[in-house]
Amino acid sequence: MTRLFALAVLCAFLVPACTVGPSYKRPPVSAPPAFRFSGAETNSMGDLAWWQLFQDPVLKGLIQTALTNNYDLRIAVTRVEQSRALLAQARSAFYPQIGYQAGIGAGKNISAIGSPGYTGEPAGKELDAAGDVSWEIDLWGRIRRLSESARARFFATEEARRDTTISLIADVAQSYFQLLALDEELGIARDATNSFGQSLKIFSERLREGVASKLETSSAEALLDSAAATIPELRRQIVAQEDELSVLLGLNPNAIVRHLGAFHEMALPEIPPGLPSSLLERRPDVREAEQLMISANAQIGVAVANYYPQLSLTGLYGRVSPEFAALSSGSTVAWDAAAGLTGPIFEGGLLRAQERQARAAWDETRLRYQSTILQAFQEVSDAIASREQLGIERDLQARSVVAYQEAVKVARQRYQGGQASYYELLQEQQLLFPAENTLAQAHLNQLLATVQLYKALGGGWIAPHP
Repeated sequence: MTRLFALAVLCAFLVPACTVGPSYKRPPVSAPPAFRFSGAETNSMGDLAWWQLFQDPVLKGLIQTALTNNYDLRIAVTRVEQSRALLAQARSAFYPQIGYQAGIGAGKNISAIGSPGYTGEPAGKELDAAGDVSWEIDLWGRIRRLSESARARFFATEEARRDTTISLIADVAQSYFQLLALDEELGIARDATNSFGQSLKIFSERLREGVASKLETSSAEALLDSAAATIPELRRQIVAQEDELSVLLGLNPNAIVRHLGAFHEMALPEIPPGLPSSLLERRPDVREAEQLMISANAQIGVAVANYYPQLSLTGLYGRVSPEFAALSSGSTVAWDAAAGLTGPIFEGGLLRAQERQARAAWDETRLRYQSTILQAFQEVSDAIASREQLGIERDLQARSVVAYQEAVKVARQRYQGGQASYYELLQEQQLLFPAENTLAQAHLNQLLATVQLYKALGGGWIAPHP
């Protein structure tokens, strides 16, 4: 057995290393020289860690909880562990496979007395035990290509986990911002209710004094009830948003603790997004697509190696004895050593079809890789444009709200001074509160666009390329 193992090791080192099939080469990609609405600096928002993007301790705590408890992320981790185990299985083929076998049997010659086969011996027992070894010598790199493919798929699942992490962070941030925006809209609805209530109080007092009509109080009361009717719906949406965010955190639906005013305190980072070419190394989905392409390229090598013969070394060493106790003394030594060479002669086109399939699969992964890159460029370009234009919209809407607030103030003073009708006051109030809601939505959209840009840029780290 020792001599056989030594022979196998010697053959493994004497056989020249040869790996058939194409070596991987990254296909060319046409990247735009720069993104529209962005500077040319190489510093990138995508280089910021997620806890630095928005200076909000509540959001930071929510993201930390999600990274610990979220089920989608935990599922992604199990997929990484599965692919790690598959890689270990592929690598096991590099080593000799050593096993054992043992058996016991009994029999008796049942030939008739006097017949040529009769021995006159009673029933006997036989025990045997042996160890065996087999080892495929990787002459053409088939095992190396299988290992290369499994390794690339392992890296692909790791990149998929990173992509899931980025998506989770973005989803938590977006859900949190939407919750804050609903809080803001609820506050606007309450302010509108109070404002129309004050108008109704003024009209009612003037009605009692005989200087106003029932039309004024009825109009103010209708607007008051209309504004108050939006509050229950906003409360319902807040509960639904809290439940959605709780599920992202991996928790049972519950209220989300937050402080009032956080919506206006949220800072928007003013960092240029950098150069398009950096996306190829930053985005996990692009890196995942490339690893799948590497895996498919290695499978071509496996298909090509199947054309060539396979060399296998096998051996057996053991003992055979009529009694169990005699295995260590009076037994017979049994051994066997062999080298086997197997290869195809005629397969009816099977091997050629397998090679064509492998090459077509590589073409598919190449096209998916190039499509993923193109999609990445689009997402970044869209997010940059959205963030830029939404910022302009928000600034203009903020000026509009300030003007409406001043108009309501002046209209109320003019009405109380008898210089304007009730219609002028109610009209300005009706214009103010929708404008405030529009401003809140514009601010929310700008926050969401920032999150989308952060996600599109690869989201918070530059992991080393495997």
